[in-house]
Amino acid sequence: MHDESDEAQNPHIDVVWTSGDDEAHFGLNGYVNKQNCRIWSEANPQVYVETHLDPEKLTVWCALWAGGIIEPYFFKNDEGHNVTVNGDRYKAMVTNFFIPELNNHHVQELWFQQDGAASRATIDLLKDTFGDRLISRFGPVNWPPRSCDLTPLDYFLWGYVKSLVYADKPQRLDHLEDNIHRVIADIRPQMLEKVIESWTSRLDYIRASRGSHMPEIIFKI
Repeated sequence: MHDESDEAQNPHIDVVWTSGDDEAHFGLNGYVNKQNCRIWSEANPQVYVETHLDPEKLTVWCALWAGGIIEPYFFKNDEGHNVTVNGDRYKAMVTNFFIPELNNHHVQELWFQQDGAASRATIDLLKDTFGDRLISRFGPVNWPPRSCDLTPLDYFLWGYVKSLVYADKPQRLDHLEDNIHRVIADIRPQMLEKVIESWTSRLDYIRASRGSHMPEIIFKI
């Protein structure tokens, strides 16, 4: 439990963010699951992109707060094979991994914010864990889905990790998984401080602009 002086120095230490059940996917071919490119033109640019129909990939979940990062969780089946996420797997991860990991950090009175829409069963589990301190779609404090510009994992973590894990051109998923663990473990507290400062600036901008877009922040060079 933080005392008042701690709260005054770091008022956001008790908010933890995730991307809900909308995890990041890492493929061996450098596949990125974000739709990053749009071309608007009166003429057909004749552009095409080759992708594998079913690329090998890792499905990864993570949580971040001002005090650190919960280590990444890789979704696998009972045989250890990589799988995508569904409602049951996400709930099992929250029950068997996230909540025990959070307890190991001894963080109390935590606010939990997730983007995306978890299943009703998972929302009920999160309500039992966090009570009214749950910020989520269908939660006690409603959160609009796809608010990636207000979710540190989306506007910082996944892009940062993906910019580094392919540097040595991993050819196997276990190699890629090791890279993801290493890059996340190497993130320093000073970097997280800047991420939280950006989050605070984004909220201040939205309040001042009454909910308008924030190009001055998103496209800041």
